[in-house]
Amino acid sequence: MTSKSALTIPALSWIAPVVAIGFYFVASAMGFGSRFVPGGAMTALAVLLVPVLFGTVFAAVHHADVIAHRTGEPYGTLVLTSAVTIIEVALIASVMLADADGSPTLARDTVFAVVMIVCNGLVGLCILVGGLRHREQSFRVQGASAYLAVLMVLSTLTLVLPNYTQETQGAVYSDYQLAFAGGITLLLYVAFLYHQTFRHQEDFLALHKAKPDATHDVAPPRVVAIAVLLLVLALVAVVLLSKKFAAVVEFGRIAVGAPPAITGLVVALVILLPEGIAAVQAARQDKLQKSINLALGSSLATIGLTFPAVAVVALYLGKPLLLGLNMVDTALLTLTVLISTLTFGTGRTNVLFGFVHLVVFVTYLFFTYKP
Repeated sequence: MTSKSALTIPALSWIAPVVAIGFYFVASAMGFGSRFVPGGAMTALAVLLVPVLFGTVFAAVHHADVIAHRTGEPYGTLVLTSAVTIIEVALIASVMLADADGSPTLARDTVFAVVMIVCNGLVGLCILVGGLRHREQSFRVQGASAYLAVLMVLSTLTLVLPNYTQETQGAVYSDYQLAFAGGITLLLYVAFLYHQTFRHQEDFLALHKAKPDATHDVAPPRVVAIAVLLLVLALVAVVLLSKKFAAVVEFGRIAVGAPPAITGLVVALVILLPEGIAAVQAARQDKLQKSINLALGSSLATIGLTFPAVAVVALYLGKPLLLGLNMVDTALLTLTVLISTLTFGTGRTNVLFGFVHLVVFVTYLFFTYKP
């Protein structure tokens, strides 16, 4: 029997996205665009931006949860992952189109930031929170191994291999190499989705059924349809406001003398909040498999969808695309892959593994600020 809560849509879950869209147009009309100049109304808008943005993020999490409970795993986790990644592609492409030089490092910095945030920050937090609450948690090794195998190949093709090709100078692909890498990356990601959703769907399901929870009854189709529309609206609002949030962060970055990569890192954190909150909530509820699906699936989607799309934009517009990581970032990426292999190699986790991933994440943050 479906509870009354599953038949209704909480007011804040639809008010927040609508207010966010309205805030975006009002702020734009008042001159709050790609640059932030403090003082008067602009400062007031910057202060209001934070609760509006985060309220919209929480609304997106709610709607994604409604959809996930209707579709079941692993389709439920794919909903939020795919939606956020598509919006992320649109954000990167719009910046490339608006920037005269095409922002050649934007795609690389964004993809690398997402991988580090997800595979170390989010994974570490989920394992730590779940371990503190449930001591040890279990998951399917087969699914985690599939995620890691694909992640290793995608990361190498997009972030490491460009440093070692001979046809061009520097950390870039030639046009033919870029087209090949983009195509083979997309093909591998599609093959993974086929593996996850059809051939071996059981590898990504929880080992045991979750306990019944009256607060998470399956919503009827009408409510789910509305949730889908509101999820899209909320995600679009998050990205639109992220541009203005980035302007405020950029102002603060310049004021404190931080490197340019900090702006992209902060914006990436905001865009990943819907997935992050959902993943941590799942870990607290002893649903670590769902957390892994969200976290590792997000990193694969970021590379598997973002890189091919950005490659097409770069080739079509004839704009440069700097891809190869420097030595420090390459070392951190290699370390992330190695410890992830150990973390997900036994089928059980505890707080120590979570703490190890968080140490690597903090190290990444430190060297991003002090390269």
